[in-house]
Amino acid sequence: MAGRSLRRAVFLDRDGTLNVDTGYVALPSDVRLIPGAAQGAKRLADAGYTLVIASNQSGIARGMMTEAMADAVDARLLDLLREQGVTIEASYRCPHLSGGEVPLYAVECECRKPKPGMLVQAARDLGLDLAASWMVGDGLRDVEAGLAAGTRAVLIGAHDGHAAEGALAYQAKDLIDAARIITTKG
Repeated sequence: MAGRSLRRAVFLDRDGTLNVDTGYVALPSDVRLIPGAAQGAKRLADAGYTLVIASNQSGIARGMMTEAMADAVDARLLDLLREQGVTIEASYRCPHLSGGEVPLYAVECECRKPKPGMLVQAARDLGLDLAASWMVGDGLRDVEAGLAAGTRAVLIGAHDGHAAEGALAYQAKDLIDAARIITTKG
C-alpha cells in the first residue's frame, strides 16, 4: 500500500439495514429496500465514504439457501440500490455457523460477526482506513464487529437503550439518521 492513501468506508449490514429482514432472504423476489435506506447510503457515498456490505448469512450453513442463491439476492439488492444512484464497492458474506447443517460451512470462523474478519479483509482488499471508517447495522453483533475492527459504529432500529454505549458507538432510527450522525461526526 506504499504511496497509496487509505480510504474511509461505511460497512453496511444487509438484512435489516438495507433490505427488509424477512428471516432468511433466499430469493431475489424477496428483496425489498427499507424505506430511506438508499437515500442514507447515497448521502454517505456523496460524503466520500466507500460503501461495503458485510453480512452474516448463516442460512447457507443451515441449508436454507446455497451460495448461488445468496449471490442472486445480493445482485438484486445491488441492482435496486444502483437504480437509486447508490454504488456498493464490494460485498462480503460469512456463510458459516458452528453446528450448521452443511458440513462445509459448519465451522468456527473469524468472519462471522461479532468477529471483525469481514471488515479486516475488506480493509486489506480495498485499501480502507478502519480508524476512519464506520460499521452500521441493526444488531449488536454489527456494532461489536465494527468496534473490534477499530471502526466507530451506529446501531439502527429500536433497541433497549444499553445497546450503543461509549464514545465510538451511536444509535440511530434508520440509515438516513445514521448517515446524519456519520457525516456530522466524520
